[in-house]
Amino acid sequence: MAAGAAALNWRRVSSFTGPVPRARHGHRAVAIREMVIIFGGGNEGIADELHVYNTATNEWFLPAVRGDIPPGCAAHGFICDGTRILVFGGMVEYGRYSNDLYELQASRWLWKKVRPQNPSASLPPCPRLGHSFSLYGNKCYLFGGLANESEDSNNNIPRYLNDFYELELQHGSGVLGWSIPVTKGVVPSPRESHTAIIYSRKDSGNPKMFIFGGMSGCRLNDLWELDIETMTWSKPETKGTVPLPRSLHTANVIGNKMYVFGGWVPQSTEDNISSQDSEWKCTGSFSYLNLDTTEWVCLISDSQEDKNNLLPGPRAGHCAVIIGTRLYIWSGRDGYRKAWNNQVCCKDLWYLDTEKPPAPSQVQLIRATTNSFQVKWDEVPTVEGYLLQLSSEMPAPPAVEIPITMVPETPSAQGIKLDLRSQTVPNKVPNNVQISISETKAKVMEPENAKENNLVSKDSIAPLCLPASTLGPQISANVNELLDFDMRTAKSDPSVSSIVSSAQNVVTQQAVKTESSSTNGTVAKDDTSLTTVGSKPEAHETAALSARVVSVGPDDSSVQLPKIPPPRQNSRVRGRERRWYDVGIFQSNSALVNQFYLLPEEKVNLSSKVENPDVPSYSLPKKQDLAPGTLYRFRVAAINGCGIGPFSRISEFKTCIPGFPGAPSIVKISKSADCIHLSWEPPVSPSGNILEYSAYLAIRTNQLHENPNQLMFMKIYCGLKTSFTVTAAQLANAHVDHTSKPAIVFRISAKNERGYGPATQVRWLQETKTSGSK
Repeated sequence: MAAGAAALNWRRVSSFTGPVPRARHGHRAVAIREMVIIFGGGNEGIADELHVYNTATNEWFLPAVRGDIPPGCAAHGFICDGTRILVFGGMVEYGRYSNDLYELQASRWLWKKVRPQNPSASLPPCPRLGHSFSLYGNKCYLFGGLANESEDSNNNIPRYLNDFYELELQHGSGVLGWSIPVTKGVVPSPRESHTAIIYSRKDSGNPKMFIFGGMSGCRLNDLWELDIETMTWSKPETKGTVPLPRSLHTANVIGNKMYVFGGWVPQSTEDNISSQDSEWKCTGSFSYLNLDTTEWVCLISDSQEDKNNLLPGPRAGHCAVIIGTRLYIWSGRDGYRKAWNNQVCCKDLWYLDTEKPPAPSQVQLIRATTNSFQVKWDEVPTVEGYLLQLSSEMPAPPAVEIPITMVPETPSAQGIKLDLRSQTVPNKVPNNVQISISETKAKVMEPENAKENNLVSKDSIAPLCLPASTLGPQISANVNELLDFDMRTAKSDPSVSSIVSSAQNVVTQQAVKTESSSTNGTVAKDDTSLTTVGSKPEAHETAALSARVVSVGPDDSSVQLPKIPPPRQNSRVRGRERRWYDVGIFQSNSALVNQFYLLPEEKVNLSSKVENPDVPSYSLPKKQDLAPGTLYRFRVAAINGCGIGPFSRISEFKTCIPGFPGAPSIVKISKSADCIHLSWEPPVSPSGNILEYSAYLAIRTNQLHENPNQLMFMKIYCGLKTSFTVTAAQLANAHVDHTSKPAIVFRISAKNERGYGPATQVRWLQETKTSGSK
C-alpha cells in the first residue's frame, strides 16, 4: 500500500556511543522509561550479556550485573514489570532448551533465580523455545513454543506446543507459582515463534490476549483472542488485508493498534504453501491491526521496493520495543544463511514515530530580567525538538534585521541543572526541594557562591533551525497570580516570579505567574494575613498551526526536522486576532528568550541553503527584542517524525521593571524533629538596600473559589534576616499542592526602596506511598 508507506517516516539511528552489541537474532528486548534493555540471542554462539541503549542520549552501555546471572539464551520469554524483568525458558545451546525462570531487578542490576511452585496435581511448563510470555496485572501468561522430544540434544525431535500456563507474581520481587487455567472455546493450534499481546479497551471490555501467526510445520497467519476475565478462546473475524503467514515477527501495541513487522514468510502466496526451507524468505512488510475493529491495514507491502534505503530492510528474529508512541527495531537476520549458527544479521537500529507528540507541560519560568526570560518545560519522551512561541499585547516597535547564520546563544541559565540522563545531583541542595528563581536585572549574572556549589547550569541553548511564521491553536490557560503582599498602597508590578529547578533527577513543576507590588515601605505585619493566588483562564481559541522547519548546516549541531503541513488562517480570539511569534526550535527543553521572530512581509526561497526547496526560508529574518515591564504569553509544542503536536497550555510572564530587587536565591530547607528551617541568599541584583524579606506559605482553606486550583498564602515571616524557622503549628495548616509532584509551597521575596521584587517559589516535595501492583 504505497500511500501508507509514503506517510511513514522511519529514521535510522546513527552515531552511537558506547559498546554497541554485536548483531544477532533470537534476542528479546523491553523498555524501562527511555532505556531499551536487550538480552540473549546471538550468532556464532549465544550471547549472555545484558545490553542497554539509552534512547535519550543515543548511548549503549553494559551494566555491571551481579547475582544469579543466567546463561545466555535465545527465543526466550522476556517481560518487564515496573523495574524488574523476568526471563523464562529459551534455547541455551543447540537442541537443549530451558524452563528456568530468572528475575532481574534493573534498579540494582541484580539477577536472581526464582523457583515458582508447581501447578496443583500437574507438572510445570516443560523446557521450550519460541513461546509467548505476556504480562497483565500481576500475572504472566505462557502459551505454546517448541519442545525437544529427544533426551539427546544432538538428536532434535521437535514438538509444537499449545499448552497455556499462568504465573502469579509477588509485588516488587519474587513469584508465587504456576497454574493451569481452565479455558473455554477452541484452543489455538500448536505453534512457536508467534506473537502475543494483551489489550484492554479504554471505554469498556475485558482485557484480551491476541495471538498472531507462528510456525507449526508451516507458517501461520491466523488471529486468536483470549478473554482473560472469562478465559474464553475465540477466533475473531477480521477485515482488510491479512498479512502473509509468518513466524519470528514482532507485534507491539500503541494505542488501539497492534503493529506487526517483519518475519519469515513463504516465497509463494498460493494456497498450497510448502514448508520447505528453500521456499521462504525474510520480509520487511509492516501492518497494523485495529484492535477495536479487528481491521488489518497494510503500511508496507511485502513486494514494495526500497531503492533509497528509507525503510528497515527485511529481517526476522529481530526485537521491537515501544517508548511512548515510538517503535524501535534492532538487528535480526536478513534471510541469508551460511549455517544454523552463522546467519547474516542486520546491524541497524530504526525508529518510527506513530503519532504526533502530546502537548508539553506549561512553559515554566526559571529567571526573568528586564529584557529576557530563562524558561523551560518538562521533557516529552522521544521528540526531536520543541517549537516555542510567544504573544504580546504591546505593539511591536521597529524590527532589527539580522543575518541568517544561527549561532548558539550565550549560556546564562540560573538554577539547578536538570539531567536525567547523567543522573547527577547538584551539591548542597536537598533532594526534595524544588526552587524557582527570577531576576530583575537587565543582565543575568551568576553569583559566585552558586558557581562554587555547582548550582549554575552551563549548558548553552541553541535554536536548531529558523522558525516559521505561524498562527497556532490556543488552549485555555490556568495562570496563577500572586496578589499584592499589602493591598493598602499598591503600585505597578515590577516583575514576575519563576518556576522550578529541582534536585534529585529533577523534574520541573508547573509554571505560574507570580506578581508582587511595591508597598512604599508599609508592609502588613500580621502573621495571619492571607494572600490569594488566583487563576485567570484564557478564552478557548482555535487556529491551526503551520511550522515549516529549515535544517541548519552541520556547524550549528542541527538535526533535520520534519516538514509540517500548511496553516489555516483567520484565527479569531475574543473577536480579534492574536498573533503568535516564533522564538525558535530548540532541541532541549529549555530556552533563553530575549528576542522573537516577527512575521516577515516577504518570504524568500533560498534553495542553496535549504535541503528541501519546498520549505521556505528567510534571507533577513526580522527579530524583536523583549521590552521591560511587558507581559508575554508563552506556549510550546513538541516535534517528532509525525510533525508538530498540540501546544501546551499558555503561561504568562512579565519582564522586570528596572530598580526593583531581584528574587532571593539559593533557597535551602533543612528539617528537624518538629519544624523546618528556611534560608536563602540575598538577591544577586538588589538595586539598592534590601529593607526586608517576606515569606509566605500556601495553606489549606475551606473558602470556595471559582478555580479549584487556586492557592491561598499566609505570611509567616517578615524581617531582615535571610533565614527563619517554620513551626509545626504553621506546617499543620500547609496545603499540599498536587498540580505536579505533591509539595508544600513557599514564596520568598525581597523589598527595597521601590518596593517588592519577584518572589522565589519553593516546592518542598513530600513523600508519597508507593502504589501496589496492577
